[in-house]
Amino acid sequence: MDPLLQQLKDNASLRPAQLAALLGLSEAEVVSRIKQYEDDQVILAYRAILNEEKLDTEKVQAVIEVKITPERGGGFDRLAERIAKYSEVQSCYLMSGSYDLLVLLEGGNLKEVATFVSEKLATIQGVLSTSTHFILKPYKQQGILIRQETNEGRLAVTP
Repeated sequence: MDPLLQQLKDNASLRPAQLAALLGLSEAEVVSRIKQYEDDQVILAYRAILNEEKLDTEKVQAVIEVKITPERGGGFDRLAERIAKYSEVQSCYLMSGSYDLLVLLEGGNLKEVATFVSEKLATIQGVLSTSTHFILKPYKQQGILIRQETNEGRLAVTP
């Protein structure tokens, strides 16, 4: 992978001047290469990873295993792209194993997620079954630990 892309993947908040210094490039070259990557849709977005526990938001996240029937001439792609277009869907992946798609979903409450699954997802022609799992607590997201331990000492030993 291009070292510039690796630096952006690790920390997208780095400014072009910082990236240039890290990579031994000119700032103008960094800006030009980033723009080219954006134009070519290699870089699709820049996002922050948030600690939702500190935001006092009431959100429900779910992981849904979906079994589908592949379409003639389109395979899994058309159904997966249709499912991915729903605003509730945060991510959608084609998987190997006992199910075909893994869908990450976000809703305001359990009822919203249940309604999405029963009224939108399960009713799509070609969807054979779904299995919904609710995320109770995140520990690590996209390689970042959510809760940093501050206790560097040893565990207490009691006699």
